[in-house]
Amino acid sequence: MDGLALIEAFGDFKEDKNISKIDLMAIIEDSLKTLLRKRFDSDDHFDVIVNPDKGDFQIFLNKTIVADEMSEDDDLEIELSEAKKIDPTFEVGEDFTVEIPIAQLGRRSILTLKQILATKLQEHNNAYLYEQFKDKIGEIVVGEVHHIRHKHVILLDDEDNEFILPKENQIPSDFFKKGENVRAIVESVDFKGSKPQIIVSRTAPKFLEKLLELEIPEIQDGTIILKKVVRIPGEKAKIAVDAYDDRIDPVGACVGVKGSRIHGVVRELKNENIDVIQWSKNPEIMVKRALGNITINKIDINLETNYAMVYTPVEEISRVIGKGGQNIRLASWLTGFEIDVHREASEDDDVELKEFGGSEDGDIEQWIIDEFTKVGLTTAKSIIDKETDALLKMVDLEEETIEEVKQILKAEFED
Repeated sequence: MDGLALIEAFGDFKEDKNISKIDLMAIIEDSLKTLLRKRFDSDDHFDVIVNPDKGDFQIFLNKTIVADEMSEDDDLEIELSEAKKIDPTFEVGEDFTVEIPIAQLGRRSILTLKQILATKLQEHNNAYLYEQFKDKIGEIVVGEVHHIRHKHVILLDDEDNEFILPKENQIPSDFFKKGENVRAIVESVDFKGSKPQIIVSRTAPKFLEKLLELEIPEIQDGTIILKKVVRIPGEKAKIAVDAYDDRIDPVGACVGVKGSRIHGVVRELKNENIDVIQWSKNPEIMVKRALGNITINKIDINLETNYAMVYTPVEEISRVIGKGGQNIRLASWLTGFEIDVHREASEDDDVELKEFGGSEDGDIEQWIIDEFTKVGLTTAKSIIDKETDALLKMVDLEEETIEEVKQILKAEFED
């Protein structure tokens, strides 16, 4: 295999992997020098010339001319009589340069060179891939489902680049079929061994942000500003938007007529419920908007501790908290305030016992609520109005636990 044929053998790689002719020639030169170091322990006496215009290369060996019968290393020295056959003017001590055809290195060396070239070309491609996708972190990519495994899904894009979608980065209701196209956002790009590993996500808030940019031109051109995006993937999300122009309704522009603009995003996120609110610099207004269309009597804001106490009628409590505490949790993330809710009740009002549990922030543990519910005690006053001794006979709870529950319930009816 001559030099030209060896270069042509890698022509397809140049086309497929977006490697320039100059880069390919540099890799060939480096590979040849690596081979020479393996074959001769050093490449100091060799010159490698790669010609990208002609698409070939040459290897030259620089020998030293020595007196006849004085050569100690035929690879690095040539006797004077042999040198004079080429040029009669040569003298002892002068340099003698001879071209080494690659075939002269032997078949094994040629195979070794091909392996070195393949390795270095792969290293180049890995570096190119890393740089390409490092700049795409936070951007949406599309990949076809190639393999579905227990802990992750492998996606391939049109150029056969591999994306890893871990289980924890999938929306809980995601269900993938081999061959279908999936959108996700590039979360990280790191080397795993010598190969870059591209991790993508469908659960990151940035994914929702980029989907909104795709669906809503006003966000893409900067007319509407996405101030903050928070989400519980597959369940609920809240986004705060604003506009530079007061004449523009940012919420209406994002939602569209009968939700037309937001529907595509909701479908992509497996029917994730999205609340769009208008951003405000006023913390009290922002907290109120973040909680949704709910009756709120008063909000106490502590800017030093980023704490907000919301006072709302009893009948609104379940809506403030939301399913599994989702509404109040997302409102806290969106506003940056820790939000607590105070149940404002009149003397005749009562509160369902379930309102005191059912989430991570519940005042009473769910198993305790279940004990009272089993005997028909389903409201706060149904427990407060009974003596502790009577309750001990009705439920399988310690006296101390019953007293703690009564104290919590009574606190809800205090001013």
